Amino acid sequence: MKIRDGSFSKKERVACKMSDLLKVQFDAAAQSYDLQRRALIPCFDDFYSTATAWINVDKKSPRILDIGAGTGLFSSYVRQKYPEAQLTLIDISEEMLKGARTRFGEDPNVQYISGDFATYPFDGQPYDAVISSLAIHHLSHEDKSRLFHTIHTLLTEGGVFVNADQVAGTSVYFDKRYKEQWEHTIGLSGLSNEIIASAIERRKLDRNATIEDQLKWLYEAGFAEADCIYKYNEFAVFFAQK
Repeated sequence: MKIRDGSFSKKERVACKMSDLLKVQFDAAAQSYDLQRRALIPCFDDFYSTATAWINVDKKSPRILDIGAGTGLFSSYVRQKYPEAQLTLIDISEEMLKGARTRFGEDPNVQYISGDFATYPFDGQPYDAVISSLAIHHLSHEDKSRLFHTIHTLLTEGGVFVNADQVAGTSVYFDKRYKEQWEHTIGLSGLSNEIIASAIERRKLDRNATIEDQLKWLYEAGFAEADCIYKYNEFAVFFAQK
């Protein structure tokens, strides 16, 4: 929001700068992102299989919104589970969405939105499920809480929100240990030094929140049920139902 003199507040300038930095970094990584992701997530298979398993919708063709969809990786797993799902993918990086367009081809049941999911004015029919993977942790804590409220309003009654994301540890000690273990693991992954350095640089923009805080925000947003259903170091999967 603009203040009276027509300029932006300091908080809004910081938010704009952060989103610009994220867009630049993910635009640059877009072409090789899918190939890198498996190596950069030590628990890749469990992480995504658990998240997909908890998306349960009693419809043959559910409406599903993927927030921070990137190249559509998470949506592709959901499409395997619900072949007739109507998917909407939103991401701030058009280069990432190009990867999603390549993945889904001319599929008429997949729509794309190039925009900032934290501020996008969603409208239209409600969704049966909202999903997200490795995106929401980039927001400030205040914006995370606000987004959870938005997601709650976007869902049908009984609709589900599944968020596979990064979380903060319960102390600085655990954050440090998680970082050390992650860097050690990706150092043995076979990725080039350049790719590893780029991944480490991207993670400097992370603003992870604790599991406790995120569950609190989900309940404050109005969800009837919420829990962390999977955790491996800083990688966690949340489930919430309206």
